[in-house]
Amino acid sequence: PPPTDTVRLRLANDTTYVDLRGPTTCALITNPEKQAVHDRLGPDPLRPDADPSAAYRRVSRSRTTIAALLMDQKVIAGVGNVYRAEVLFRHNIDPYRPGKHITPGEWEAMWADLLELMREGVRNNRIDTVRPEHTPEAMGRPPRVDDHGGEVYVYRRATLPCHICGGEIRTVDLAARNLFWCPTCQQN
Repeated sequence: PPPTDTVRLRLANDTTYVDLRGPTTCALITNPEKQAVHDRLGPDPLRPDADPSAAYRRVSRSRTTIAALLMDQKVIAGVGNVYRAEVLFRHNIDPYRPGKHITPGEWEAMWADLLELMREGVRNNRIDTVRPEHTPEAMGRPPRVDDHGGEVYVYRRATLPCHICGGEIRTVDLAARNLFWCPTCQQN
């Protein structure tokens, strides 16, 4: 199929292709250059050697919003905009709360949730973040229909009613990306 408008690079041969989406820059680099990039990244929840406490040390010392910190690859690698919005919603955390006000227990719960959600996303090749009791089938609501595909709570649902409280999902530009959240559910 032809690439979508979000594809930045397509690598293809006669039988298969892979699309790179999202990054605004793409460069071919050497192995030492690659290692230098990796050395600057925070822990990646998908890596078996990832240390969540290393990320929390940075989060817990910062006045920056937790929403911005989750998008900072030096703090935590690989989360991305969808998982940022969804994990904050799933834990009822106000995206504007400073990192230093995130408790160790909240961080551990978010990390464990990110680990589970991201692994499932890789396994299923799509991002689904709604819990079983909030699926379209369980709630008797129509499934999501857009180019994103997965079932989510807040991501790309601005102005729509929250699946939990019925309040309006909001969006704002934060950390150079659209942040989606429910002001009613996410007051902590």
